[in-house]
Amino acid sequence: MAPGVPTQAVYAERIKNAQDAMKQQGIDVLLVGPSSDLVYLIGYDAHLSERLNLLIIRQEGPPDLVVPVLESFLAKSCEPNVTLRRWEETESPSELAASLIGDTTGVTLGVSDQLWSTFLLKLQKAMPEGDWTTGQPILAHLRVTKDQSELDNLFEVARLTDEAWHEFVESGQISGLTETQAMDRLSGMMEKRGLGRSFGICASGPNSASPHHHTGHRTIEQGDSVIFDWGGTLNGYHSDVTRTVFVGTPTDEYRKVYETVKQANQAALDAVKPGVPAESIDKAARDLITKAGYGEAFIHRVGHGLGMDVHEEPYLVGGNTTPLEVGMVFSDEPGIYLAGNLGVRIEDSVVVTKTGGKRLNEASRELTVMD
Repeated sequence: MAPGVPTQAVYAERIKNAQDAMKQQGIDVLLVGPSSDLVYLIGYDAHLSERLNLLIIRQEGPPDLVVPVLESFLAKSCEPNVTLRRWEETESPSELAASLIGDTTGVTLGVSDQLWSTFLLKLQKAMPEGDWTTGQPILAHLRVTKDQSELDNLFEVARLTDEAWHEFVESGQISGLTETQAMDRLSGMMEKRGLGRSFGICASGPNSASPHHHTGHRTIEQGDSVIFDWGGTLNGYHSDVTRTVFVGTPTDEYRKVYETVKQANQAALDAVKPGVPAESIDKAARDLITKAGYGEAFIHRVGHGLGMDVHEEPYLVGGNTTPLEVGMVFSDEPGIYLAGNLGVRIEDSVVVTKTGGKRLNEASRELTVMD
C-alpha cells in the first residue's frame, strides 16, 4: 500500500491508547496544544498563533477540541472523534476549557511539552486547584514506536531523499558555490520529488567542524570537507540524513577520519537489538572513535528519534537506559570534528526490527569526491 495519512479509525485508536495510558499513569485530563502530538492524535495541524487551540482528553469519553470559530472549519474533519467547542473573539478560551473540565480539586492535569507557556499560564490561572504535571511520558510512549503506516512513510521519504542525493552528487561541481547555493541545489532536488522542506545544513572547510553550523555565504573551495545534513517531509514524516564529501583530492588525514566515522556508523547499527539500552548504541560508536584516537572530537550523542518531529524520543545518549523496542526509529550519526580544520559525519535513519537494526537510508556511505 502506498504511504498516506491515517484514517479516522486510526485516530480513534490512538485516543483510546492515550486514555489507557492516562489510567495507568494517574493522569485525569490530558491537554494538548498545536504540535506534532496534536496531529498524531487527531490529524489536526492547528494554526500556531495567539489564539488557543486545545485538545482535552479525559480518561473516558470523547475528547473536546477548543478551537477559534474562524479556524473551526479546518477542524471539522476531526469529528466524530472529538467534540468541537468553538470560542468567539470576545470569549476567553482558557475559561471555556475550565468550564468543560469542571472542578479540578484533586484532578491531575497532564500538559504536552509543546504547549506554549502563555497558554499554560492562563489555563493554570483558570484552574488553580488542579495538580499540574507533564503529559509527555504518555505522548512519548505512544509515539516512540511506529506502526506500519508510519514506517511506510518513513521508508518512502528516506528513499526519495536518497534519490535526491544521488542526483546531487552527479550534478556537477560545487567548488565556487557558496554553502547556501549548494544547499539550495540539493533542496531543489528534494522538492522535485514532492518532498516538503524540513531543514538543511551545508558546512564547508573549517565550518564542517561545527556540527550545527548555520549555512552561510562561505565559498566552497578545493581541499574542503563538506558536510550536508538535511531532510524532507512526506505526509508529516521526516527524513534526516548526513553525507560528507571532499572537494578535490582527499588528504591522508581526511581519509583516516572518514574511515573511522564510517566504521563507527556501522558499529552503532550492529549494536541495535530489541531490549538493549539506548545508551549502548552511543557506546558502540564512541568506543570505536575513542580507540582510533578521536574520542574528544566526537562531541554529541550518536542519535535521536525520528518521526513526525526531526528530534523526538528515544535519544541515544549515555545515561539513557531505556530498552529499545521493535518499531523505534532513530538516527545513527557519529562524527569527528577537528576545530579549525575539518569535520566528518555520516548519518542514516534506522528502525529496530525483531532481528536488529535496519537502515532506512541506502545512499552510498563510501568516501565521495566532488569537484
